[in-house]
Amino acid sequence: MPHADRAGTGRTASSAPHETAVYTHGHHESVLRSHAWRTVENSAAYLIPELRAGLDVLDVGAGPGTITADLAARVAPGRVTAVDTAEDVLEKARAAAAERGVENVEFAVADVHALDFPDDSFDIVHAHQVLQHVGDPVQALREMRRVCRPGGVVAARDSDYGAFTWFPQSPGLDRWAALYQSVARANGGEPDAGRRLRAWAHEAGFTDVTSSAGAWCFASPDERAWWSGLWADRTTESVYARLAVDGGHATREELASIADAWRAWGQEHDGWFMVPHGEILCRV
Repeated sequence: MPHADRAGTGRTASSAPHETAVYTHGHHESVLRSHAWRTVENSAAYLIPELRAGLDVLDVGAGPGTITADLAARVAPGRVTAVDTAEDVLEKARAAAAERGVENVEFAVADVHALDFPDDSFDIVHAHQVLQHVGDPVQALREMRRVCRPGGVVAARDSDYGAFTWFPQSPGLDRWAALYQSVARANGGEPDAGRRLRAWAHEAGFTDVTSSAGAWCFASPDERAWWSGLWADRTTESVYARLAVDGGHATREELASIADAWRAWGQEHDGWFMVPHGEILCRV
């Protein structure tokens, strides 16, 4: 039965506010190359203690579905519902689940600001690298809370671009960092979301919030080649590149120079790159 003190109780997608932002990365191959690398182990380890057989999970912003498939394997015979705003990327998620023989997953197009599910539908509602890209992260968390059952958990993890750090220093990567901040904010997102998750959760009405942090580190030759290569390609070929040029943030020539800086960093013998993330577990 719905609880009267929960924000958004009794609403479905048809009556919730609809806020949008432009997804800065798009779904170019260089973006999906990164997203398909993600697993529960490397991207949602903070959530593992909450996962057990029989739970129903909503995976918001599932992308190509590698984390989704991991979640489904861990909660079977429970169900995982994977949602994203883009049908084409959900097709990749379906393929990933089928390839692994995961059958306890359903897929749907959805907007996290206005989820088309009844109150109290899921035991765990999870979002990885989503809140940094949405128009209203507090409303998104309210909706995630609404569809989570009492006693359940809303979990979110987002990187924090302002805290990225690397070695050796590179003027080209300095320019990349500043440019990404400009493009993402112009698109309505918040690239420094990681540090804001706790505050957003409290604003959304959660009172029991556990905060933590995690990091990706790219330092071996293979890791550097992979990370630098995907960002070099993303800088010149993805939706992000088009938005940077069309928005007047950079020229094509400047983007090419930044891509060269990425490739040069990737060849540094002692190159090191850290991507920090904020994490929250919110008890409902």
